[in-house]
Amino acid sequence: MEKRKDYISWDEFFIGVAKLAAQRSKDPNTQVGACIVDSDNRILGTGYNGMPNGCSDDELPWESKGEKKDVKYSYIVHAELNAILNSSVSLKGCTIYVGLFPCNECAKAIVQSGIKEVVYVSDKYHDVDIFQISRSIFNMAGVKLRHLTTKDS
Repeated sequence: MEKRKDYISWDEFFIGVAKLAAQRSKDPNTQVGACIVDSDNRILGTGYNGMPNGCSDDELPWESKGEKKDVKYSYIVHAELNAILNSSVSLKGCTIYVGLFPCNECAKAIVQSGIKEVVYVSDKYHDVDIFQISRSIFNMAGVKLRHLTTKDS
């Protein structure tokens, strides 16, 4: 008997983990997940976009428009940062898999943590300034960017 040949690739597996993590997000509009792996294909951290630990997501706003104190963007922690903070080991040289291309704030955290590759599925905000800034940060820091096309993307 031969081994099974229709198994998924490591990329598909890790982006699948990121997509599964995204399902934990309570954000009514955008659910993003992240998965950080090392060169031995071991998962070192996962995360999703959500409110900070200890802060009630029933009391904080989920609105995307309004005064700064009344919108989710002032409170929410992005998937990439959560994955970095959820890891307890060095992330130098690692790869992060994300559903959505990282914003400039996450790009800074990714670079500072030592992650060297970003694999993303969606780049729907490509032309928005903060995502152009992300690209500049990644390029200056030598972080490899790779767009991953999946069966359902």
